Amino acid sequence: MSRDGSVVFVVDDDFYVREAIEDLLRSVGHEVRSYDSVAAFLDGPLIDLPACLVLDVRLPGTSGLEFQRLQASTGSRLPIVFITGHGDIPMSVAAMKAGAIEFLTKPFRDQDLLDAVHAGIALDRRRRAGEAERTALFERYASLTPREQETMALVVSGLMNKQIAAALGLSEMTVKVHRAQVMRKMNAASLPELVRIADSLAAVTTKA
Repeated sequence: MSRDGSVVFVVDDDFYVREAIEDLLRSVGHEVRSYDSVAAFLDGPLIDLPACLVLDVRLPGTSGLEFQRLQASTGSRLPIVFITGHGDIPMSVAAMKAGAIEFLTKPFRDQDLLDAVHAGIALDRRRRAGEAERTALFERYASLTPREQETMALVVSGLMNKQIAAALGLSEMTVKVHRAQVMRKMNAASLPELVRIADSLAAVTTKA
């Protein structure tokens, strides 16, 4: 296990390059798993930790750029740091536009690779934290009863308790009870906060 609970994957068909990168990354405390091809990487164990992938552009079988496109098509967002001994500007521009963290041409400075890997891991941490937050948000929303969900929708639309009661055919007191339950279950301390939560739910649902 690395010092910070993350892992770096290295995919390069040159044994000596892999070994040098492994030594460098381990020297600063990283957990490293290395492979000689994309196929070997995909066959490797799934490690559920913040991660970054150091990926050679030219590989036997599936190339690094092809794998980047494959990742994008499957919705995977593992941050990639490309390394290559044959880089050119169009290739690097394409990789960066597709979301690569960095595109380093061999021989590269050790610090440049470390900086890129650290940026990739930090990005993956933020992504994972955001996904965990969204999952928790949906779980809280799912804990609402159908009537509480209806009440929440009308509350965030700006209606007063009396108006909500009329719309749902309830007493104003019952609406107040539902509203209090919504605030408690959604962990919202105020109406503006509940509105922000509703907007977040709507935004994620729209993207999905």
